[in-house]
Amino acid sequence: MTMGERIYLYDTTLRDGAQTQGVDFSVADKTAIARDLDLLGIDYVEGGWPGANPTDDAFFADPPQLRNATFTAFGMTRRPGRSAANDPGLAGLVGAKCAAVCMVGKTWDFHVDVALNIPRSENLELISDSIRLIRERKGEALFDAEHFFDGYKANPDYAVDCLMAAFEAGARWIVLCDTNGGSLPDEVERIVRAVAERIPGTNLGIHTHNDTENAVANSLAAVRAGARMIQGTLNGLGERCGNANLVSLIPTLMLKMGFETGITAEGLRRLTQVSRGLDERLNRAPDRHAPYVGESAFAHKGGLHVSAVEKDPTSYEHVDPASVGNRRCIVVSDQAGRSNLLARFREIGIEIDARDERVADLVDLVKRREYDGYAYDGAEASFELLARRALGEVPDFFRLQSFRVIDERRWNARDELITLSEATIKLDVGSQSLMTVAEGNGPVNALDIALRKALVPAYPDLEGLRLVDYKVRILTPNDGTKAVTRVMIESTDGCGDRWTTVGVSANVIDASYNALHDSITYRLYRASIAAARDGR
Repeated sequence: MTMGERIYLYDTTLRDGAQTQGVDFSVADKTAIARDLDLLGIDYVEGGWPGANPTDDAFFADPPQLRNATFTAFGMTRRPGRSAANDPGLAGLVGAKCAAVCMVGKTWDFHVDVALNIPRSENLELISDSIRLIRERKGEALFDAEHFFDGYKANPDYAVDCLMAAFEAGARWIVLCDTNGGSLPDEVERIVRAVAERIPGTNLGIHTHNDTENAVANSLAAVRAGARMIQGTLNGLGERCGNANLVSLIPTLMLKMGFETGITAEGLRRLTQVSRGLDERLNRAPDRHAPYVGESAFAHKGGLHVSAVEKDPTSYEHVDPASVGNRRCIVVSDQAGRSNLLARFREIGIEIDARDERVADLVDLVKRREYDGYAYDGAEASFELLARRALGEVPDFFRLQSFRVIDERRWNARDELITLSEATIKLDVGSQSLMTVAEGNGPVNALDIALRKALVPAYPDLEGLRLVDYKVRILTPNDGTKAVTRVMIESTDGCGDRWTTVGVSANVIDASYNALHDSITYRLYRASIAAARDGR
């Protein structure tokens, strides 16, 4: 392997990724994601399949202007019985506003015999005719060799003949597809190495699926065997179990294997932002355990680990978190020691002498509360409030007098089932005593709305606050319906910041209120710090 050798990156999030169950991109989504990929430094952005659906038609009718990436359309080789010049599918590709076209074609003799039901020699003509037309009309043609690895295992000579038909017709890239996702890394490496004896690695790509949890490993195996282009998706989106995850592949190629890509060191530092931005657009929580970009990717919980990281981060970190736009997280839990606490204090800007007796008291307090069911390793905001309250730094922005929640379940006059929650809250805000009533879709939603009605006039910073996730965990399942519950609430301020708070109680509504109270207090505390810093 040569240090600095170039690997090309082809993103198919907008086409293969759109086939993920539960994912439905709008034109606006596609435009925004394409621009993020372009800014990141991806070489090819596949926009979709012109003619396949109204969304892709609208997207290709007014494509985004990309500075770095080659905007690419996807389609298939001509149909049997049609010439390339008279095939409506190819006509749509030729007419698409794009600089390159990637076409999928059959390379498994089983599919040619059963699915296409044509002579195998005719399939070779479909491939070569289609590639030749796109090469002449668009300038750059790519060939996705569908089911290649299955086809090679069944009939290697015919599978390679299909590749050669595309290559000799002028395809820039011959992409070997593990369409069913069933191949293993040793198979991929062996087969790609054999293909590289016929087609130069500088023209070979790899496209893998994750059905055996090997999509990334298979892609790297193909690179070791000589392939120099990788197709994949952001966060591993894709049909069934997903495609190769470019978010994991990119830093591995650059930081571990020494390859060059179209992504600069500065671009690599945007990787975490791009990954989490996609999840935000899909309205789903980012995978906190995702390699490189997850919140837990550089989290340290055990006191032994934290003590070593304090001396030298490389003792427990394989790369610098900042190189991929992530950050180190020192977790505070019942396994925490003084090192964890002091490191966490530095992260959140608390200055305290290591010998201060309050440090030992807070370690004991954290351990006692975790024994009671609190989980501060996943609720950093609640921990910060716990620490700052112990140090007398958090004012009482509001004081609850009481709350009451009523749930109603009934049938209306049209015999429709109606479920409604109503919350009444009495609280003090400054010198004012307020009472608010609100209805909501469930007791927690009603409490949230009632609190906002009372607090937003005094604290406009709460206007953008919203809850994005709510989890309930039963801590004492043997106690049945009187079990102790832990509630975790994830919130956002609408500007990209997220935080998690926790509440514990034998009453799930009380636990929810405790977590909600911390969420609101944390937002107000952060706003007050920002205002003091800005002199407002």
